[in-house]
Amino acid sequence: MNRSLVFKFFFISLTVIFIFIIFTKFIKKDQTVNSENISKEKIQPNSNIIQDVKYFSKDTQGNQYILDAIEGQIDLSDNKTIFLTKVKALIKLTNGNEINITSEYGKYNIDNYDTIFSKNVIITYLNNKIKGNYLDFSLNRNSMIISKDVVYTNLENMLKADVIEIDIKTKNTKIFMLEDNKKVNIKSIN
Repeated sequence: MNRSLVFKFFFISLTVIFIFIIFTKFIKKDQTVNSENISKEKIQPNSNIIQDVKYFSKDTQGNQYILDAIEGQIDLSDNKTIFLTKVKALIKLTNGNEINITSEYGKYNIDNYDTIFSKNVIITYLNNKIKGNYLDFSLNRNSMIISKDVVYTNLENMLKADVIEIDIKTKNTKIFMLEDNKKVNIKSIN
């Protein structure tokens, strides 16, 4: 019985030492991260900067929305809004197709996943490409509204318009000009 007590005491002591070592390593890592956040906040007093931003969401139909950015700044007046730089979004549809979106800048709402892409917006889907300078993407409204110097191309045609509105669920699309006296320009590539 004496031998059993010594073995239990040794095992418990070894376990406590092991837990202590792991605990101290995690505490030191947390303190390092906190000091980095403080120094960044001192550099940017009106915002919080996040490097390598990544968000994932899924709608009720099972479509996945993955958003990546090199940098994000949390709006201190509205902490649900993040301003993004060098944005890439991937929409994985349940049918296996993918929609890719890239832009220089973005504005992302973490509550409803609505995203505004701006400057050099490029949307690719199968053999279709849409370029513009502004995209309002909303999962709540199930819509994509692309505007400002919009150019749509596929294997056969090129189209220039002021606005393209796409219903994400039904795929219904409206293409139009903002001024009544202007017309949508369509050219055959072949």
